[in-house]
Amino acid sequence: MTLLDVTPRPVTDDRLSALPVVIVGAGPIGLAAAANLVERGIDFVVLEVGDGIADSVRAWGHTRLFSPWKHLVDPASRRLLEAEGWTLPDPERAPAGRELVDAYLVPLSRLEPIASRIRTGADVLAISREGMDRTRTTNRLTTPFLVRLRTASGVEELTARAVIDASGTYRTPNSLGSNGLGLLGLDEIAEHVQPALPDVLGRDREVFAGRHTTVVGAGHSAANTLLGLVQLAREVPGTRVTWLIRNAQAVRVSSSADDELADRAKLGGRVDAAVRRGDIELVDGFEILRARRAGGGVELVGQRHGDLAVHSTDLVVNATGFRPNLDPLREIRLELDEIVEAPKRLAPLIDPNVHSCGTVEPHGFAELTHPERGFFIVGMKSYGRAPTFLLATGYEQVRSVTAWIAGDLAAATNVELVLPATGVCSTDVGGASSCCSGPGC
Repeated sequence: MTLLDVTPRPVTDDRLSALPVVIVGAGPIGLAAAANLVERGIDFVVLEVGDGIADSVRAWGHTRLFSPWKHLVDPASRRLLEAEGWTLPDPERAPAGRELVDAYLVPLSRLEPIASRIRTGADVLAISREGMDRTRTTNRLTTPFLVRLRTASGVEELTARAVIDASGTYRTPNSLGSNGLGLLGLDEIAEHVQPALPDVLGRDREVFAGRHTTVVGAGHSAANTLLGLVQLAREVPGTRVTWLIRNAQAVRVSSSADDELADRAKLGGRVDAAVRRGDIELVDGFEILRARRAGGGVELVGQRHGDLAVHSTDLVVNATGFRPNLDPLREIRLELDEIVEAPKRLAPLIDPNVHSCGTVEPHGFAELTHPERGFFIVGMKSYGRAPTFLLATGYEQVRSVTAWIAGDLAAATNVELVLPATGVCSTDVGGASSCCSGPGC
């Protein structure tokens, strides 16, 4: 018996084959899935909640990616683009997110086979099977998927032969509360809370200039924002920077002599140096329990070293990481890891306690398969709460998944992936923030 003999196969059904594949999300991975389906001759619809493609990438577009161009372009997309005269930018140079969109994703989205199938302003509310909730099994595999979405015209429903969820995680940050639940008092202070990776030295400069900002979170997104605020404080008097973490040490970004990733150590070293100089006030061991307004600012109330503690600030940046939005998938039969909320077979390969971006093993449709045959979560969302995602990994995911949908099991199971030796967020010497492939790197 060979591997192909035990591989889950797509259901062959005339009604299903006549329906399109629905792709949720028009970011890098969603558009890569579209390009692969174009090459396979399979119809599809791309649903993007934003007003334009790659809406989430645009939000952190000032951020420079760590990966160079040679690792940022999907092979199928590149073939389609080059057939129309497109040229890959300098392969060894790392672009900012904004350039990734303008120089690559926008031209890709404008190719006729893809442009005609993208719907923007389409918010996917729920996914199920036509006429079935998750408890019904009879004829489930031959029943089309049902995708409910909201547009400017109202609520409508689409049917699909398969669904590829590439919606990412940027719109669903982790809670500021240490218990993971929605922070008590958040509604009261919402206007004082900024999302991860604000453009401190550009678009959002006036928001932060001359004010006291507290960055909450111990990852690389927090470090990038902290360094931007330090630079702003040098330029604008009255700008103050506090870094609030719940552990005794920010292990993910602190410099380490035995760190095998030089750029990660450099990032940590710059943050550590700023703390030592007093440019950043470090508040460690602070577990946030609730928030409340206090005059023109806010107070974060919690516990620190076993005692009640109150931290006052003007602004809060939520850099606590991201999580997948699973609410629209309640009627889909999923098999998720109980800790990181990634597909069960994928979770051990991406454990952030073991792997960085560049050490994740190749994986494809088999690791992304759920009990709901024909439904796949790909891209950053497939990593659940793990922050080690690289675009190159997502491109291989969708190549394998689309091959499976096409019934090409040999191509689907032949998964190959060459990742850069390093792949974590860093900052360049000039202070511009960077990331391997997104805010959750």
